[in-house]
Amino acid sequence: MSAMSNPNELSQRIEHLLAQMSVDQKLGQMIQGERMSVTPDDVANHHLGSVLSGGGSCPGANRPEDWIAMADAYWAASMRDDGRLPIPLIYGVDAIHGHANVLGATVFPHNIGLGAAHDPDLVERVAQATAREILATGVEWTFAPTLAVAQDIHWGRTYESYSSDPALVTSYAGRFVRGLQGDLGQDTVVASVKHWVGDGGTTNGVDQGNTEISEAELRAVHIAPYLEALAAGALTVMASFNSWNGVKCHGHRYLLTEVLKEELGFDGFVISDWDGADYLSPDYSVAIAMAANAGVDMFMVSADWRRCLRTLQELVANGTVPMARVDDAVRRILSVKIRYGLFERPRPAERHWSRAGGFGADAHRAVAREAVRKSLVLLKQEGDILPLSTDATILVAGKNADNRGHQCGGFTVAWQGVSGNDQIIGGTSIWEGIHAVAPQAELSVDGSAADPSRHTVAVVVIGERPYAEGMGDIRVVPQVGTGSARRDGPADARLGQPMGAGSGFGGITTSLPAYGTTLELARLHPEDLATIRRITAQGIPVVTVLISGRPLIVTPEMAESAAFIAAWLPGSEGQGVADVLFGDHPVQGRLSFPWPDDDGATRYPIGYGLSLN
Repeated sequence: MSAMSNPNELSQRIEHLLAQMSVDQKLGQMIQGERMSVTPDDVANHHLGSVLSGGGSCPGANRPEDWIAMADAYWAASMRDDGRLPIPLIYGVDAIHGHANVLGATVFPHNIGLGAAHDPDLVERVAQATAREILATGVEWTFAPTLAVAQDIHWGRTYESYSSDPALVTSYAGRFVRGLQGDLGQDTVVASVKHWVGDGGTTNGVDQGNTEISEAELRAVHIAPYLEALAAGALTVMASFNSWNGVKCHGHRYLLTEVLKEELGFDGFVISDWDGADYLSPDYSVAIAMAANAGVDMFMVSADWRRCLRTLQELVANGTVPMARVDDAVRRILSVKIRYGLFERPRPAERHWSRAGGFGADAHRAVAREAVRKSLVLLKQEGDILPLSTDATILVAGKNADNRGHQCGGFTVAWQGVSGNDQIIGGTSIWEGIHAVAPQAELSVDGSAADPSRHTVAVVVIGERPYAEGMGDIRVVPQVGTGSARRDGPADARLGQPMGAGSGFGGITTSLPAYGTTLELARLHPEDLATIRRITAQGIPVVTVLISGRPLIVTPEMAESAAFIAAWLPGSEGQGVADVLFGDHPVQGRLSFPWPDDDGATRYPIGYGLSLN
C-alpha cells in the first residue's frame, strides 16, 4: 500500500466524496472526541472523523488486544453502510516516546535525551519502532514529533524538546517524520508535528504562556524545524496553546492559514490541542468560530464534543463560519485519510501489525537501549573511577535507582507518569541493569547500608519525579496570563484537578500546581544530597546518575561525587545505563541544552560532555 501520488486523481477522489456528504457529515469529520465520551454508535450517528485517547485513557486491561478491539469497534461504526457515505475513522494517541500509554510498551528516552545523542539516524529508527508498536494496537496516528525549541528550562515540557538549538531540532524533525510515515504503507502511521508555534519560547518558561518575540525570531528559532518536517511530508499539524505577542495560536489566522497553509504550502490538516479553541473567548460560540475561521480543521474535544458539533452547526447555519471554510477543512481531512490509504486498509483487527504483534519486541528494546547509551552525558570524572568493574561490590542507592516509572517520566501509562516498577512491564530499572552484570552489587535506597569494608564504590541514582506539562513548571515568578489549563480527563480525575481549570482570556492563573519554585535540586529534593553524603561520609566514592527532564543546578551534589552523569529520562531500558557504567560502550552523549550554575550563568555549554579513555 502506498500514498496516492497523482494530485489530479487525489483531487478528483476528494471532490467525489465531498459531493456525497451532507453538511452534518462534513462537520462530523471536523470533530475528534476522547474515547471516554464517545461510543461506536456516536461515531456512526454523528459521522465523527476521529477519536483519541488522552493521557492515561485506555480500554480494558490496557493490553494491545484491548486496544485492537476498541479501534476495531470504532472503525466498524464509521464504515457502516446504512445509506450514508462510509468514511473511515482515524484514531490518535500521544505516543511521544514510544506507545507508552499501553502496558508493556517499549519506552524510549524522552526527546531531551535523544537530543543529547546528536544522532538523526537513531531518531529515525526510534520513530520506526514507535510506529510499529502503535500499529500493533490497531491505531494509526500519533501526536508526535514535538518540535518545540525550549528556551527556558523552567518550562515543564522541556524534556519534550530535543534542544534549545533550532539547528539540532531541525536536523531531527524530518527524520522523525520519515520514521513514522515512511511511504505511508503498512508499516507506518500518521505524524502530527506540534505545537504550532512558539510553545518553547514563552516568557519565564510558563506552560501555555505568552511568547513575546519578534516575527524574525519566531521564524528563525521556532518555525525553522517545521520546514524540514513539512518537507518530509508531515500530514497533520497541532496548534499550540501558547500565545504569540498576546494573541493565542489557536485563533491566529496569520500563523495557521497565511504562514502554515499558504506560505509554507502545508496541505494536510490542522488539529487543535485538547479543548484548545475554548480559551479564545469566554463566549464558547465566538471561540469555536475564531478557531475555525483562523484555520483549525479538526477540533480535539475532551468530553463535550456534542456541544462543539452543535455549535459548529449553528455557526455554519448563520454564516459565521462560511461553508467554504468547512469544505476546505474536510478536503484536508479526506486528503490525509486517502493519502494514508485508510479507505483501502482492512479493519484494525485484520491489519498486518495487529496480527504480527511486535509490541514491546526485543528489536525495539534494542533500539531503546542504544538510545539510552548514546544519550548519557558525563559531566564530571575524577581519576579513573569509571568504568566500573563487574567484580566489584557496588552499593546502589538513591530513590530513582530501582524505579522504572521515574526513569520513564511523564506521558507513561498515565498523563503525569507513574512511580515504581509494577506498571512498566518489560525492560529494567537502572538497579536491575547493574545487578544483571555485577551480581555482587547491593541495593540500599537511602544509602544507610554503606560499608567501606565491603563497598568499593557507590552508584547513586537521584533526580526528579515524573511530571507532564504545566505540572512540571518551575515557577519563580507569579503566574499571570498563562492561557488555559488543558488537561487530559482521566488524569484529571486521578489528580483531583478540575477539567479546563483556569481561563486564558482574562489572565487568570491555571489551577495546576507547579513542580517547584527553584532549579536547585538540593532544595527540590534534599533527600538526594542526604543520600550521597551518607555514603561519602563512609569514605566510599560516589558515581551519581541524575534522572531529570531538564538540566538542574546540582552544585553540592556534583561536589560530593567522583563522577556525575546526566541520564535524562531514559525510559524502560535501564540496562543501557549499565552498558556505559561498566565500559561495554563508550560515553558519547553531549549536552543539547546549556547546563546552569548557581548564579544563573552557564556552567557547561551545548556540546559539552566528557569521554572515557
